[in-house]
Amino acid sequence: MKEIPYKIYLSEDEMPKAWYNLRADMKTKPAPLLNPGTHQPMAAEELAPVFCEELIQQELDNDTPYFPIPEEVYNFYKMYRPSPLVRAYCLEKALDTPAKIYYKFEGNNTSGSHKLNSAIAQAYYAKKQGLKGVTTETGAGQWGTALSMACSYFGLDLKVFMVKVSYEQKPFRREVMRTYGASVTPSPSETTNIGKKILADHPGTTGSLGCAISEAVEVAVSTPGYRYVLGSVLNQVLLHQSVIGLETEIALKKYDIVPDIIIGCAGGGSNLGGLIAPFMRDKILGKADYRILAVEPASCPSFTRGKYAYDFADTGMVCPLAKMYTLGSNFIPAPNHAGGLRYHGMSTTLSQLYHDGYMEAVAVPQTEVFKAAEKFARCEGILPAPESSHAIKAAIDEAEKCKETGESKTIVFGLSGTGYFDLVAYEKFHDGKMDDYIPTDEDLERSFKGLPQVE
Repeated sequence: MKEIPYKIYLSEDEMPKAWYNLRADMKTKPAPLLNPGTHQPMAAEELAPVFCEELIQQELDNDTPYFPIPEEVYNFYKMYRPSPLVRAYCLEKALDTPAKIYYKFEGNNTSGSHKLNSAIAQAYYAKKQGLKGVTTETGAGQWGTALSMACSYFGLDLKVFMVKVSYEQKPFRREVMRTYGASVTPSPSETTNIGKKILADHPGTTGSLGCAISEAVEVAVSTPGYRYVLGSVLNQVLLHQSVIGLETEIALKKYDIVPDIIIGCAGGGSNLGGLIAPFMRDKILGKADYRILAVEPASCPSFTRGKYAYDFADTGMVCPLAKMYTLGSNFIPAPNHAGGLRYHGMSTTLSQLYHDGYMEAVAVPQTEVFKAAEKFARCEGILPAPESSHAIKAAIDEAEKCKETGESKTIVFGLSGTGYFDLVAYEKFHDGKMDDYIPTDEDLERSFKGLPQVE
């Protein structure tokens, strides 16, 4: 094996020139989006009032394995990509483990996360279509921050609906969005009909991504020259995020490193789906047998406690039905949850793969996540985002198992972003004001009752 440096960097020439569409190699394709009225598969023309034209084609394409990255997007990527693959030597030493731990670091851009990979692509297609602007939702604010940068770059207007609890807890992300020219509204709000209804039905609610999506879609379809864009869950987003996994694959092969375990945090699926894409391809095709692990918050456990069923993608029930692991579109996570992994469902692509047994999932409590984040920060010198810290927690657990068994497994996880805008959450953790509320079975059953009946 070649001598492995602390950080593995790729040159610009080694950057992927195309996004990889994992669905092309899946034996069982994800179930189609359904029209909520007719329960028939959604056609491109039905999605056109909501999404950008070329993004619709990417969303519905289950057969094309590679999509060339447009030159303008590729040139933008060069400002912060390729991102490094880092060997966590200091963390390994602190854990006294024989495991080898690597992390793909996506926080080396102003938005602080992987979200920029898809944001710049979606803004490009909106500009290419001649639109005036776009609307979106954001949970912890990483997607909204990334999209505000992308829209500013292409001269597009951006209207962001930010989950109310995050709007209040994460003011600095909000201000970065405004710095790049976006308008930011706490959701649910009184500015939309759906927002007013949600507030009437749930007085005092702190919001959810499902609420914010509903409001953003309402504004998009009622405002000429606007479309709605989404930062996770959708097939098109996983497609754009495949640059993470493709770069990771190239870097590992460069030094003859073969991973045993690949770990990603999971909320809607953008980071996880992007990281695992080429490795899942090889697993599906029988070329490798990686262990792939999704890590979600115990407060919003769609994989581990959700139902695999068709459900609305939003709380206002105006979006298409998607077959996914879901907690119910009216599920609202406890406001004490500090991470952005707050969506009630999971990507249809990842849901199908999980259902077919190609990967595992684990739910972890919040305070344990922050303990892992603190250990990582002290060892590796990066303050991780709460979302990424779910993957860190699982990586540490797997490394501890290696210590017990004496096995020297190679672990790769996605460090999807930094936590420098999440210091209110760190403050709550350090002050002992953070708890591990986990929904009861009764809580989930109430939410499941709202699932649509689809034959």
